[in-house]
Amino acid sequence: MEHDDAPFGGDDARGESPEQRADRNWSELLQELRILQTGVQILTGFLLTLPFQQRFVELDSYQRGLYLVLVVLAVATTGMLVTPVSIHRAVFRHRMKRSLVNASDRLARLCLLLVALLMSGSAALAFDVVLGRAAGIVAGGLLLVGLAALWVTLTRAIERHR
Repeated sequence: MEHDDAPFGGDDARGESPEQRADRNWSELLQELRILQTGVQILTGFLLTLPFQQRFVELDSYQRGLYLVLVVLAVATTGMLVTPVSIHRAVFRHRMKRSLVNASDRLARLCLLLVALLMSGSAALAFDVVLGRAAGIVAGGLLLVGLAALWVTLTRAIERHR
């Protein structure tokens, strides 16, 4: 979500009122959540089909445990991505858009962390099954570090040039 130069209380360079800014920020946040949700739903669906595959019975206890952690993480992330809609329904027409945007922004940030864990964990499981435990741990760790670099370090670098 875009961070405006002015807080919700004042006018900004766009000439928006606080209510207009909250409406715009809510629309932008919903677009971001739609993108996240699509990817998470696809990965969740894929994970939920794995036990029905023939090779699933060949997984060792570590792989099954990792798989179950990933399923819980995927379902929890999906639920969290839907939470802003639930909050919106509860506070609709109560003139609480700014609070809604702030709470949803925090949820979206937490979802990004969960998505990074979900993606790196899924890769770790795949590498573990195909190449072995060490490859799974290395692949999962490298992907987690890579995502952190993209999502945190790159973001901070862009903010510094602002």
